[in-house]
Amino acid sequence: MANLAVQKNTLYVGGLAEEVNEAILHAAFIPFGDIKDVKTPLDQATQKHRSFGFVTFLEKEDAIQAMDNMDGAELYGRVLTVNYALPERIKGGEQGWAAQPIWADADTWFERQQQEEEMQRLQAENRAAMQAAEELHRKKMAEDREGEKEDEMKDDPMARAEAEVLKQNNSS
Repeated sequence: MANLAVQKNTLYVGGLAEEVNEAILHAAFIPFGDIKDVKTPLDQATQKHRSFGFVTFLEKEDAIQAMDNMDGAELYGRVLTVNYALPERIKGGEQGWAAQPIWADADTWFERQQQEEEMQRLQAENRAAMQAAEELHRKKMAEDREGEKEDEMKDDPMARAEAEVLKQNNSS
């Protein structure tokens, strides 16, 4: 939620008593400056407000004053919560997709797909490089062991004889 842009002129006012209507809300906030708009969204079932509203001031300085003074204040016996309002969002996404055509995010979708494919390609390259490095390491270790065996055979006549017998058995 922290990355959402707040609307500096519009305040969210929560904790409204049932008796509070838009006119009362307007009257409570007008001492802080000129008000552009007051809204108390209605519950569709009861047609009563949902205990919160929005007050939009013409000047953001007035909104700051109102928030500082009215947050925690009482109105009709209820303690108000007053914050900056978050931008209106309609069904999903940060852009509010219901207000946009279905193809509006097509470019970003393709971009994300390309980034994903590029990431998978890079990961596959890295895996292949790691496997090649491991194989090279195994071969080097095997060669080192072979070299050690040959060194041992030079010093040990019995080991040389066994190696000769093994070679003869393998070749026949």
